[in-house]
Amino acid sequence: MYTVAEIQNIIDIEIKKLRFDKDPKELYIPIEYTMNIGGKRIRPILTLLACNLFSDNIEKAIKPAIGIEMFHNFTLLHDDIMDNAPLRRNKPTVHTKWNNNVAILSGDAMMIKSFEYFYDCDPEILKEILYIFNKNALQVCEGQQYDMNFEKQDKVLIDDYIKMIELKTSVLIAGGLKIGALIGGADISDAELLYDFGKYLGIAFQLQDDYLDVYGDVKIFGKKIGGDIVSNKKTFLLITAVNLAKGQIYNDLIELMRNNSVTNEIKIHEITQIYNRLNIKQLVLKKINENFDIACQCIDNVSIDAIKKKTIKDFVLHLKFREK
Repeated sequence: MYTVAEIQNIIDIEIKKLRFDKDPKELYIPIEYTMNIGGKRIRPILTLLACNLFSDNIEKAIKPAIGIEMFHNFTLLHDDIMDNAPLRRNKPTVHTKWNNNVAILSGDAMMIKSFEYFYDCDPEILKEILYIFNKNALQVCEGQQYDMNFEKQDKVLIDDYIKMIELKTSVLIAGGLKIGALIGGADISDAELLYDFGKYLGIAFQLQDDYLDVYGDVKIFGKKIGGDIVSNKKTFLLITAVNLAKGQIYNDLIELMRNNSVTNEIKIHEITQIYNRLNIKQLVLKKINENFDIACQCIDNVSIDAIKKKTIKDFVLHLKFREK
């Protein structure tokens, strides 16, 4: 079995080998820039770990893992335009470094290129793998649209929010795990369990992002705390607070969200205090743990030796206790 560090190294080497030195350079240089500014690489790591559960030959899953990572980065390219985000991983976003038109077109090219990395898959499973990838790719877009819809709504149901992050964040993680498992030779039952494992892991991961944006250590988190509060982003914390708040607490919360004259520092402080009064911190941590626990139950049910599952379970624990 490969270690996570070994798999990370394989992925880093493969991404560094990517070259887009063709014309028109204005289209391809931003792709190379995007793929080389870092990131957690969670999706390709999990794809290769899933393959390795069933096969020692992970070579055949490397290209699909890179394809999944490329598609993920395409979505970030377009998300940054929609959010008008100036930085991604402490580097200028493509639309900031170049312009919106470049970011849109280079993102489109990335999305198309990502499918090329599946061409060498075994013909017997190629159709199934492309079906999974294509379905998940469309679901990511659906999730993004729901996220944008929520911006116009005063109240959002928690179940609707969980469904949105399942689509926007979880399905590509889940799909990568299922694809990796199938390439490794897993049967459909185990592949489905790994898909569910990824789905609940992805939900927990996004909820953790929501939590860290408010309660993370800024020195570890790597960016300013409270960005979601400043932008009134519909996170689990804000949605739960709006749904639970009553009377003057509700009025204060809505006023802070609507008052454009209040400073960011005051807004972050006051809304965090409201979160504390409503016990939001404990509620989000409980929800995170629930989803991590379900994810672990799914992988426990995969029909291979527990020793083989240790690496992937240790990686999940690392994600569970991450602080950035």
